[in-house]
Amino acid sequence: MEDHRAPDFPDLVFEVLDGLARVLGNQEGRVFLYPGSGTGAWEAAISNTLNRGDRVLMARFGQFSHLWVDMARRLGLDVVCVDVEWGEGVPVDEFERQLAADPTIKGVFVVHNETATGVTSDVAAVRRAMDATGSTALLYVDGVSSIASIDFRQDEWGVDLAVTGSQKGLMLPAGLGVLGVSQKALAAAETATMERCYFSFADMIATNDLGYFPYTPPVALLHGMSASLGRLFEEGLDEVFRRHHRLAEGVRRGVAAWGLDLCAKAPEWYSDTVTAIRVPEHVDGAAVCRIGYERYRTSFGGGLSKVAGKVFRIGHLGDLNEVSCLAALAAAEMSLADAGADVPLGAGVAAAQEYYRDATRDLAPVAVAAAPQSPDTRRTA
Repeated sequence: MEDHRAPDFPDLVFEVLDGLARVLGNQEGRVFLYPGSGTGAWEAAISNTLNRGDRVLMARFGQFSHLWVDMARRLGLDVVCVDVEWGEGVPVDEFERQLAADPTIKGVFVVHNETATGVTSDVAAVRRAMDATGSTALLYVDGVSSIASIDFRQDEWGVDLAVTGSQKGLMLPAGLGVLGVSQKALAAAETATMERCYFSFADMIATNDLGYFPYTPPVALLHGMSASLGRLFEEGLDEVFRRHHRLAEGVRRGVAAWGLDLCAKAPEWYSDTVTAIRVPEHVDGAAVCRIGYERYRTSFGGGLSKVAGKVFRIGHLGDLNEVSCLAALAAAEMSLADAGADVPLGAGVAAAQEYYRDATRDLAPVAVAAAPQSPDTRRTA
């Protein structure tokens, strides 16, 4: 612990804020850290930049995109909601059509990675659609299960408000909501009239500029964030993204070897941080999770809302390597079999092993010591 009013505390605060800006790809705006979760950062993004009654465009294709729609409506926004089959992502063409038809839309909301279904959407394509229609709306992106794991470029993609939390790619316990804010969004906050207090940008700016917070921050998590950022930068963000793709592809190949399908409908939607796996019709996905937890001491993600009982999820993000994924696949095979699925034990693990062996071959040469030779062998040589 450390005194959060100490004269040297700003050293930690500035280090963490600068590091998060680097992870987000936000060099032109600001980063705010709220004691809370990604949901709190959602609310901060909305309440600081929009007014009650403002018209916003959203898509609903999973539990977390559904919850963001619900929050927007409860905060008084006029939501144009495009419902999409769960297993697909943001419908860019439909967004472009809606934006062209309605120039009053003030905000466009995108869940970059829908954790409930294992689907990743194309944020850059949404920005291109907005630009093509001349939209002046703000672009809001939920990157809770993508940022620090999947390539994300806030400035380059024109993202005005980027939300994440400490508990996924940033490798910490839950407890910090992270919000990257563009200059355009900061300007909108100066005239927005929605009520806010705890989440006020103005209060954060006034104290963050001095290296402090307007209320008691979770000091231990800030030190943890410093350590996490150091690990990310030591590995290199590009390598972090490659590692996540490699781990995810191994899991996907394991699922294919079981003969099962993903919740994501096509490769264009596949997530590199979470794989949602459809169970056979006669198998309960909740039972797979329960068996894995109680019998094999492994915690899988369950199906949520529309896909409850129909899928289970393997997360592969953050502090993770190939062997961790192989262990998850092994536990999943046993849990599926015990739940009544006809899966060949070892098949998923073997498929992933083959892929990982090939995919990691050129990562780092390993020096293998020559086997010691007997005196007779040496003389012969």
